[in-house]
Amino acid sequence: MAAVRRWSEGMSSDNIKGLVLAISSSLFIGASFIVKKKGLKKAGASGVRAGVGGYSYLLEPLWWIGMITMVVGEIANFAAYAFAPAILVTPLGALSIIISAVLAHIILREKLHTFGILGCALCVVGSTTIVLHAPQERQIESVTEVWDLATEPGFLFYTALVLTAVFILIFHFVPQYGQTHIMVYIGVCSLVGSISVMSVKALGIALKLTFSGMNQLLYPQTWAFTLVVASCVITQMNFLNKALDTFNTAVVSPIYYVMFTSLTILASVIMFKLPGG
Repeated sequence: MAAVRRWSEGMSSDNIKGLVLAISSSLFIGASFIVKKKGLKKAGASGVRAGVGGYSYLLEPLWWIGMITMVVGEIANFAAYAFAPAILVTPLGALSIIISAVLAHIILREKLHTFGILGCALCVVGSTTIVLHAPQERQIESVTEVWDLATEPGFLFYTALVLTAVFILIFHFVPQYGQTHIMVYIGVCSLVGSISVMSVKALGIALKLTFSGMNQLLYPQTWAFTLVVASCVITQMNFLNKALDTFNTAVVSPIYYVMFTSLTILASVIMFKLPGG
């Protein structure tokens, strides 16, 4: 309780806004996994499945409802990164794991066994620990400051490693093992996601500062971050659809969450030079 009290006393109003937005985001995203999976199954019954490269789900209204639900959640998540540190926001995605796992059990009839329940519980415990002990993130005054952090040797090296791993997965492992090994699709999503979160954080800060009267849209760096976000999100959505169409939602969701969160925290430590980095 003492740790919780110290944590709440040290929370700024921006951090509280970020936490509320992050929790709302998890509710929408958790539900979107189920609706999208229903849409993918329905589309796969009458066309080429997403898991084998088909895009018939684009004509399925149920998939679009799930996509819109996810977009709403991601917008809330996007706003959360503008107010609170990534290392504080990202772990709260554990809530979406619980929601998707429970709804998958009830709606999709995908059984959640003892180890699945234990895994979800460990996700929540780990996320709570991270949130309670998250270090303070440095104050950012402009999008150019974020760009300077993103172009330092340490983060450039991390980005190069991520891109190399993603290309190897997509061009070598996906054709051979995508349909049988869940880590292939999720690996692509998680690696790309760690870069997209850093860009989303930069873009969120740029918009927050712009709305407060300091126009950041004049800087080319803002548009560079926008391009990175768009490219990363399209890649993530494509491979997440393949994973959901091929494997059990109750398995995809927690594995994706753990990998995505771990890599995002690592990227945050490197880019923002948090204690321990």
